[in-house]
Amino acid sequence: MNFIHPGATIGANCAIGFFSVISEGAFIGSGTSIGNNVTVYPETYVGENCLVGDNCVIGKQPHPAKTSTNRLSAPLHPLRVGPGSILGSGVVLYAGTSLDEEVMVGDMASVRELCLVGSRVIIGRGVVLENDVTVGDYAKIQTGAYLTAHTMVGAGAFIAPMVVTANDNYMGRTEERFAKIKGPRIGENARVGAGAVILPGVAVAAETFVAAGALVTKDTLPGIVVAGCPARFIRDVPKSEKR
Repeated sequence: MNFIHPGATIGANCAIGFFSVISEGAFIGSGTSIGNNVTVYPETYVGENCLVGDNCVIGKQPHPAKTSTNRLSAPLHPLRVGPGSILGSGVVLYAGTSLDEEVMVGDMASVRELCLVGSRVIIGRGVVLENDVTVGDYAKIQTGAYLTAHTMVGAGAFIAPMVVTANDNYMGRTEERFAKIKGPRIGENARVGAGAVILPGVAVAAETFVAAGALVTKDTLPGIVVAGCPARFIRDVPKSEKR
C-alpha cells in the first residue's frame, strides 16, 4: 500500500512500488520509476525518466545540531533531481540540493543540503557529500569517498575510492573555527587517487594527479603528479593523459 498525497503530481507512465510515500506538492516526471519503501518529501521535484531505488529518502529537510558549524534559519528550497537520473537503493538526498540531468547516485550514498551537482556526474556507493558541495559536469566520485562541507570539485575530475577531504583545522575546538571553515578545491580534470587526504582550503589544480595515499597539505600546480606524505612534486602529467 502506498500513500500519494492528492496535491502531488505524478506524470504519465510512472511506476511506484509498495509502501512508498509521495508527499504534498511533490512532482514525479513522466516515465519515472519509484521503488519500494521510498519517501519523497513535500515539493520535491523528480524529473522524467528517472529511476529511484528501494528505500530512498529524497528531499528531507536538515536538522543540524546546535553545536554544528552549519547554521540554518529557515527551511530550504525543495530538492531537484534532473531528468534521466538514477538513484540506487538507500540513497538519502536533502532539500536545498540540485542534481542536473543524468546523474547517477550509487547505493547508500548521501548528499546533504545546498549541494550543486552537474550533469552526468557519477556518485559511487556509500559516498558522502556534506552540505554546500559543488560538483562539476562529468565528474566521477568513487565508492566510499568523503567530500566535506564547502568542497568544490571541477568538471571532469576523478575522485577515487576512500578519498577524504577536511575543512576544519581546529577539529571542532574554539569559536574561531566558525569563521575559518574552508573546504578543498579540486580543479577541472584533476585526479585524486585512492585513500588520499586533502586538507582544509587546499587547491588541487586542474589536471593534477594525486597519487594513492597522498596527504595534500598545500596547493598544487596544474598538470603535475604529487605523491607522498606530505605530497610532493614527482613529475609532470604526460600530455597523452591530459584532456
